[in-house]
Parts: sequence; C-alpha cells; structure tokens
Amino acid sequence: MDKLKLVALDMDGTLLNSEEEVSEFTKEVIAKALVKDVHVILSTGRWLDSCYPYAELLELPSYLITSNGGEIWTVNKELRDQHLLDPERVQMMWELGDKLGLHSWMVTTDGVFRGTRPDDFFAHKWLKYGCDSLDTKKLDMVVEELSHYDELELTNSLPTNVEVNPKGVNKASALKKVCHEIGITMNNVMAVGDSLNDIKMIQQAGLGVAMGNAQEAIKNVADHVTDTNNNDGVAKAIEKFVL
Repeated sequence: MDKLKLVALDMDGTLLNSEEEVSEFTKEVIAKALVKDVHVILSTGRWLDSCYPYAELLELPSYLITSNGGEIWTVNKELRDQHLLDPERVQMMWELGDKLGLHSWMVTTDGVFRGTRPDDFFAHKWLKYGCDSLDTKKLDMVVEELSHYDELELTNSLPTNVEVNPKGVNKASALKKVCHEIGITMNNVMAVGDSLNDIKMIQQAGLGVAMGNAQEAIKNVADHVTDTNNNDGVAKAIEKFVL
C-alpha cells in the first residue's frame, strides 16, 4: 500500500455519532493526522452549509466534497467543481415521489426544499434529489423508474432513502479531482464510509474502510472494517493506518 496522504471521511453514520457530533477523541486523532501533513477532507452527501461548520470545528485546511460530489469547495468557500441536474428531471422526480407518498428533499445551489416544491423548477440550479421512506417497496419503485434515465446516478446514504445526482457524479470521481489538485493519486487515499454513496470511493481508494455500522454491501467491498460511528470508528482507523 502506498503512503496515505489523504483521509476522506463521510459524515453521517461515519464521522458523526448518532447525536451528529464529533467525539473529543476523534477530534484529537484528526488533529494529529493534520500535524503529519495528511489531508483530511469531508466527503459527504450534505450540502455546503450543513457540513461547513464541522470543517471549521476540526480546522480542516483543505477541500470539501459536498452533495455526493455535486460540488467541490475549498475551505475558503471557493467553488472548484459543480454538476447540475436538469430542472425538468427534478420536477419529474418530485412528482414521482409525491405520487408514491414519499418525503422528498431537493438541494439547490442556494438552499434546500424539504417536503415542498418551488413554483418554478427552472428558476433554480439543482444539485441533488432525495426521497425517503420506511416502505422499501416504494423506494424500489423509485429506483426501477429512475433506472430508465441514463443521465441519472442513483445511490443512498441510508437503507431508507434514494439519492440522485447527474450521471458520473459520485464521491470517487470528486476525490480523483481533489487528488489531482493536491498532486497525489487515489492510491494515497484512505476513504471511510457506511452507505452506498460511499461504495465507489471505498472501492477506488488505496485503502477502503467500512464503518462497523455500515451497510453489508459496503463491508463486503472494504479492505478493513473499523468500529461503529458511536465507538470512534473513524479515529481508530486513522490511528491504525495513518498515525
């Protein structure tokens, strides 16, 4: 394995515990990695405003991958990359979710619609569509319907949701661009996550780590399974492989 120079961390179910907090131990371990000149970046399905406070808390000096790779930002909030969904497709997905009685959320470049829709879909720039339900049959119906559209990339961040980005947009493709910016390769990356939106970066990183609470598909492709998000799994993986 090549020397690890970058740690890419999913947030929900990974870096964050069930209280959406970063433990003190994890903060300390990440700080030690930064001192060793290892890049630590957030690679999340969240949009910028919902993940930036955590980057500030951890004093991360590098990049942020948001909306499953829909955008790449510097920690100084300089936009480096962006991929948008067709407004017509977003409206179609909203109407499909509404017809099935699902809770939908839609991420624009300047905000989030939760359970509501805009008057005009074409008046916004769309990064991501998502819907959730405890009825997995309904989610399967969404996946089946949307699989007919070649320009869409489908994933999830929990077993109870479906998330949609433009085709080819995912955390792995965004990570490759960040590596190019830094001057390293994916072989120098440790990627840590728990859900299907993490699977490609875990597969393509030099070291892919699944959380102890990860979906089974993630554990099956990972090089290593660490502890759960409520038991400092991220910190333990960094200690084992980076420090």
